[in-house]
Amino acid sequence: MFKILGKRELNEQVTLMEIEAPLIAKKVRAGQFIIFRIDEYGERVPLTVADRDTEKGSITIIFQKVGRSTIMLGNLNEGDFILDVVGPLGVPTEIPEGAKKVAVIGGGVGCAIAYPQAKALCNSGIEVDVIAGFRNKDIVILEDEMRAVSTNYYITTDDGSYGTKGFVTNKLQELIDAGNHYDAVIAIGPVPMMKFVCAVTKPYGIKTIVSLNPIMIDGTGMCGGCRVRVGGKIKYACVDGPDFDGHEVDFDELMKRNSAYRDIEQHDREHICRLTGGVVNA
Repeated sequence: MFKILGKRELNEQVTLMEIEAPLIAKKVRAGQFIIFRIDEYGERVPLTVADRDTEKGSITIIFQKVGRSTIMLGNLNEGDFILDVVGPLGVPTEIPEGAKKVAVIGGGVGCAIAYPQAKALCNSGIEVDVIAGFRNKDIVILEDEMRAVSTNYYITTDDGSYGTKGFVTNKLQELIDAGNHYDAVIAIGPVPMMKFVCAVTKPYGIKTIVSLNPIMIDGTGMCGGCRVRVGGKIKYACVDGPDFDGHEVDFDELMKRNSAYRDIEQHDREHICRLTGGVVNA
């Protein structure tokens, strides 16, 4: 059993939780993830570790309440317990050798994954430009935390309600055009966003790392659910990733696979219990 030490709502849909997990906190590195299961009937859900506190023996996760399990997790509070938290899983993010300046790009809740990456780079003495993109001002998350680990921090919003109006790709192109030389770009967020970031960087030959979030079940490479095509070869995000060379990822195939169970998930969220008349587990 894993105790919830703290909980904070970052916006209406995104929640931050600190969970007591001393062994994971001791070993986890930026880019790695855990898989949680709320109870013995729950599904296994992967979440990237956003931060850790080795003195408290805790890890921080940030999640969007979009499916049954994340809604159930969001209904728990400080002092409650989660049955299973397994990790750290996946390969830690590799800091580009000899890199002096890196752009870290986060889209929406993807900023929860971009934050530990930016923090690790900053702690290694690398100059970090962070570009964070959101639909509007109301859903901006981790602004103070991101500013603390970046040399320059830029916010874009689709509607222009905060920061610069436009997409992260617009800001990245603007910075490149202004003469910024990036040894690498790390992009984390919705699959279309990562795809278009890679389209911006490819003509300049800038190494671009993306963190992928395909359908995942066991987290050990046995189920094959998280397979992705990278450089024409099949890779498994849980053991080969989640970080990959963005210029080699087949994003179109990834988007099709990620949407395969969308209708089923929607039905699951809205399922009405015939006994109670309520929405099941929501």
